[in-house]
Parts: sequence; structure tokens; C-alpha cells
Amino acid sequence: MGRVVHAWAMRAWLSLMLISGLVGCASRPELGRLELVRAWKTAEANQGVAVDAEHFYAIDDRAIGKYEKTTGRKVGEWRAPAGSTVKHLNSGVVVGGQLLIAHSNFPAKPDESTLEYFDVETLRPAGRKIFENPPGSLTWLVPSGDGWLACFAHYRLNSDPALSRLVRYDARWNILATWSFPSDLLSRFGAFSCSGGGQALDGRIWVSGHDAQELYVLELPPSGGQASWVGTVGFVSRGQAFAWDPSRPQELYSIQRKTREVIVSRLGGGQP
Repeated sequence: MGRVVHAWAMRAWLSLMLISGLVGCASRPELGRLELVRAWKTAEANQGVAVDAEHFYAIDDRAIGKYEKTTGRKVGEWRAPAGSTVKHLNSGVVVGGQLLIAHSNFPAKPDESTLEYFDVETLRPAGRKIFENPPGSLTWLVPSGDGWLACFAHYRLNSDPALSRLVRYDARWNILATWSFPSDLLSRFGAFSCSGGGQALDGRIWVSGHDAQELYVLELPPSGGQASWVGTVGFVSRGQAFAWDPSRPQELYSIQRKTREVIVSRLGGGQP
């Protein structure tokens, strides 16, 4: 009899957890769905993409391809030479005529993270920002206010994804605030972490996971703490890094790793 009661209690507990999970998902409404505009085949679409007024930049672990936005024609490339310290490039953003790319030594430990600078005209390396004692592997970084917003990731392969952090810096790279991710969003990341991020027109932060066709809209308490997951947007791509087009803010560039494509999409009805 005891075993029967125990089995019934376990089933009831599992049912309650399932219902709670469904309620939790329902409390974060779908804010829209990104619709495919065009796709470009590229050799480097493996980690992320950056974009400016005339070009997009497909990013691989140790290579960058520069392409015309209007034709998809490749017009430049950079590949890490033998002996380069570049190991694992991630997301990119164009700021002031330079392509800034998040970089780490993942999966090696201890964590090492840098911000790699490239000239957008030539793609020649133009400098490096080293993060001392980083709180994880730098996966993305974007301008935010008068400073920067960055994500340092942890993966189940060699750590705990719950240790992943968002970090706000001022213009001199002083830390202003840090945020953890809510547990239900971490469950969407699975064994991985937050691969991409950016700031939408309304100031809210959009982030992506590793392989889900979803973008997650976050609000960040000013003084730090835990980020609030407030909504979900259907995504054309399967995770990875993305970038808003600064010349067409309603368009978002992302990658489809499996097919090595750069994806251009637009949110129906405009950004929330």
C-alpha cells in the first residue's frame, strides 16, 4: 500500500510541476515573430554576425567574412594566422568604424575573455581589450547608454550555466551592475548559455540561447540582481549571436549554423 501511495504522490507532484511550468511559460507572452526577409550563403556563419550600413560580417571561430548587404557578394575576409591567440570568436558589433568581436578561450579553463578590434575597411586586427578575471566566457557585448553591456557564459560541459552573468560597464570598463538569469530561462538554454544579445529600440534587452528558435526579452533592475524574462519572440534562426541593423532598426541579422547562412528577418508590426 505504501508503494502505491508513493507512486500516486510522485505522479501528482510531476503533474503539478508540469502545470507550473506551463503556467510559467504562459506568463511570458509571445511578443511577435520574426519573419524571413532574405538569406545569404556564407562560409563563416558559424558563431554570429555583425552589420553596418553597407556590409554584414559573418563570424566563425577563427575567421571573418565581409559581405555586401545588397548582393551578398563577399568583399573581404580575415583568418587567424598560425600561432594566433584567437581561439573562439563569438558575436560582433560595429562601433565607430571598428568591428568589435567577443572572444574567449572556451572550452579551456580558467576562463580568458577578450574583446577583439578589427578595422571594418580592411579587417586587419586593430587592438584588444583584456578582461581581468572574467566571470565566464565572453559571448556578446554591445554599447548600452554611456557604456557597455556584456554576457559571460558558463556551459555544462565544464561548469554550471547558472553561473552565467550579464555585466554592465561604464565607458572606462568599471563594473556598474551584474545580473543572473532566471532559472526558467536557464532551462531554455539547456546545457548551454546565452549566445547573443542586443538592445531593442524600446531599450529592453533581447537575448538568444544556443539552438532554440526563440529570442527572450529581458528587463534589468537598475541596481543588478536577477534579470526579468518578460516575453518571447519567435526566431527564424536556431540560437547563436545576432545583431540589429543600425540603418534599418526593424531588421535583425542572425545565422543558421547548420546551413551556413546569414539570415535577415523583420518583426511583423515593428518591434515591441
